[in-house]
Amino acid sequence: MNFYAVIIGTEILNNRRQDKHFSFVRDELAKYGHELYASFTIKDEKRLIAETYKMIQRDPNAVMFSFGGIGSTPDDLTREIAAEVFTAKPLCTHPQFLQDIKDRFAEKAYPHRIHMADIPEGSELLKNPVNNMSGFSLEQRFFFVPGFPSMAHPMIKNAIKKYFSVSVKKYRKTLYAHTSEERLIDLMQELPSTIDLSCLPLFVDGEAHVELSLASTDEETLLQSFLSFEKMLKEKNIFYKLI
Repeated sequence: MNFYAVIIGTEILNNRRQDKHFSFVRDELAKYGHELYASFTIKDEKRLIAETYKMIQRDPNAVMFSFGGIGSTPDDLTREIAAEVFTAKPLCTHPQFLQDIKDRFAEKAYPHRIHMADIPEGSELLKNPVNNMSGFSLEQRFFFVPGFPSMAHPMIKNAIKKYFSVSVKKYRKTLYAHTSEERLIDLMQELPSTIDLSCLPLFVDGEAHVELSLASTDEETLLQSFLSFEKMLKEKNIFYKLI
């Protein structure tokens, strides 16, 4: 599974609010051995939101957590765009959500709040523990929640636990070497596709150093790949240490 976070909010980009969603999703996924595949923070702009959703939809392994834009004000565009991109059908009124809005707001549900119940066809509601104004999901892999962390985070936490709680053990080996990344590239190119590579070049007192980290769910392949770097460094008398 490739996990995406889409954080919608012009107010984050212009620094009127600080984002709290990225670190939450990253850490919540990590509890089950998952990692974010990508994260996007974008403004409340219809074309941009739609194109971001379309890109994610093209990934057959995508799981998306979308934050913001499901309210009742004119800048809340997510419901309509989600219907267009993921169902190619108009919004439809969810009967339970409609009743929840009426129960909470009575006559004040009209003329605007009532439209929060207009969500993509086939949506499942996500329970909002704060005020019962639900988020929604499609195909049990595209999740849409409010921008407020107090509401959004419990919804996403429950969704991850319900659908993606099978832990995936990932192994990692890391070293720090007094050399440039250039000298390690040949070995990097030989790494199996099951190995995730992270190479961070550093300069200390004007000299090149590198932090090399390999990760995989295949422990044996990881160890063999990592040993090839250690062997080369030893043969070339290059100082390194495990970290």
